[in-house]
Amino acid sequence: MPDGVRLVFQPAYTPEVQPAETLWTLVDEPVVNKHIPSLEALDKIISARCAALATEREKINSQTGFHWWPKIANPR
Repeated sequence: MPDGVRLVFQPAYTPEVQPAETLWTLVDEPVVNKHIPSLEALDKIISARCAALATEREKINSQTGFHWWPKIANPR
């Protein structure tokens, strides 16, 4: 191990390591407990859901916004 480098052990699954992890429940809503016949159909459903969520900033913000996350100067 080089000087000045130290290992930091973190939990394997935590939203603070992968902030987008908390958004999967929103993205998955249209496909939960459903049979999707093909990857193309799944792609269309998930693409449409992501496009719809892109306009719902409050919903997204309610699932994210950790205390340590940098704040943007000019939010849209």
